[in-house]
Amino acid sequence: MTANEVGAGPRNRLTFRFRGQTVALDRFAPRTTLLDWLREEAGARGTKEGCNEGDCGACTVVLSRLRPDGALSYEPVNACILLLGQVDGAELLTVEDLAESGRLHPVQQAMVDHHGSQCGFCTPGIVMSLFALYHQREPASYQSACDALAGNLCRCTGYRPIIDAALATCDGRPADRFAAEVAERAAALAALADGRDLFVGDDSAFFAAPASEASLAALYARFPRATLIGGATDVGLWITKQLRDLRQVVWLGRVAGLDAIEEGKDALRIGARATLQHASPHLAQLHPDLGELMRRFGSRQVRESGTVGGNIANGSPIGDLAPALIALGARLELKRENRARTLPLEDFFVAYGRQDRGEGEFVSAVVARRLAANEVYRAFKVSKRVDEDISAVMGAFRFTLDGRTIASARVAYGGMAATPRRGTNAEAALVGARLDDRASWTAAIDALKRDYQPIADMRASAAYRAEVAANLLKKALIEVAGAAAPTRIGEALAPL
Repeated sequence: MTANEVGAGPRNRLTFRFRGQTVALDRFAPRTTLLDWLREEAGARGTKEGCNEGDCGACTVVLSRLRPDGALSYEPVNACILLLGQVDGAELLTVEDLAESGRLHPVQQAMVDHHGSQCGFCTPGIVMSLFALYHQREPASYQSACDALAGNLCRCTGYRPIIDAALATCDGRPADRFAAEVAERAAALAALADGRDLFVGDDSAFFAAPASEASLAALYARFPRATLIGGATDVGLWITKQLRDLRQVVWLGRVAGLDAIEEGKDALRIGARATLQHASPHLAQLHPDLGELMRRFGSRQVRESGTVGGNIANGSPIGDLAPALIALGARLELKRENRARTLPLEDFFVAYGRQDRGEGEFVSAVVARRLAANEVYRAFKVSKRVDEDISAVMGAFRFTLDGRTIASARVAYGGMAATPRRGTNAEAALVGARLDDRASWTAAIDALKRDYQPIADMRASAAYRAEVAANLLKKALIEVAGAAAPTRIGEALAPL
């Protein structure tokens, strides 16, 4: 492949920082995971393989990247499902890298002092999650410590001493050698930021990371069957669980501007490669329920890797973000070479595993309209676990009010059909329903039976899903009408 075919001067080596050195790799299988490289090539076996699907956190490492403001970020990620190529331009930190001259890092010492480890298998990943929390800009609270550790499962210690270790050290004032060497580390990462396209391999097998939308469009037009990845939180499981041999991989993580988030007066536009973690506070500004939904969206490791565009483009029937945005009336932007188009988000999902996306076309952004003064919104996630779990049912609702009467409605569910889908019969039945007359809600709740015929699987039975869907719509109406008694249980309640 020539330079002109993928953009000016593509770089043919993956480069990143590891243990004070710049690593340059010009040959690796596109499907290689970071965990495999660490354990099998680098000999860094402190990072453990547990579930191999991004759930248990034993493989957690931290990627340090240079922010636009010049500061360094510390992002915990699951090495088991992150592809090796995705560390391009970052500094890779593992549990072996924290101690200095035989002295444990503060979070490691706190784990010892508070008896936070027993068998120790999960401990390296827990330590790395705590290390990322240690380098946050604000002191940890009990809730933020729980959120930071939600992606780290421990079978024998119990979480209280681990949270005690977090609260004892993560005070928003890091005082380790990483903080002392921030200028040198930032300069080293800045030296790697060459703004060039990355293409390692040949036409038959490659890992590519375009640096611009123009390069991405040209590359994807040439290789329309290549696998696009945002954070690989889903594609990584294709490799580790389905054993797929992906040979043409295009990572969107270096496309300049594709992660932009624009806060408009009437709408929020989120670039496709914006991570879920980055997008969370912006979505929370649309409505607090979206903030709570994102807090429970996988784990911190998943949110730091996974992207808004990836969560939508994979078309999962149980993805939480799509129904939440469909209820808001979101629109999707897609591009293919020099052409662009938009469509309602719900129209993107055609059937299970099939989306309205042409050959060489990619998702570029999603645009969600802000609520008007006479509109109300609710979103609820129902799962077996509170944290880090896939929804059995996710329901989202937007009601346009004329006084105390519903003038129009948008109802969307995930987990109830082969795709995220609106409940159009329920929407029609809600028109004219009165908030002060619960009997007027009955037709809409009953109409859900015509909108959805859910399946039974390991997460829930069909009957359970149908009943939960009806109850969520009723709950939303009760809250909007002004519930006299609390309707939500748990420590982290979304403000209404």
